[in-house]
Amino acid sequence: MAIDGITVRGSRARQGYAAENLATARQIALNLLKQDTTEKLGVKSKRKDCGWSDRDLFHLLGLIK
Repeated sequence: MAIDGITVRGSRARQGYAAENLATARQIALNLLKQDTTEKLGVKSKRKDCGWSDRDLFHLLGLIK
């Protein structure tokens, strides 16, 4: 597991179905970021905005149907 470029050994994300579940969650998040057309920003910028602002995060989660 990498956190800001740092690799963490012994991550529980590699046990059982955790890796598949995390991959699915990441794919869903990426799809939501791509669907958002309210601002003309790149996916990287939108991801950072959601991390910094609850308003942006809740807006993005509102796109789930």
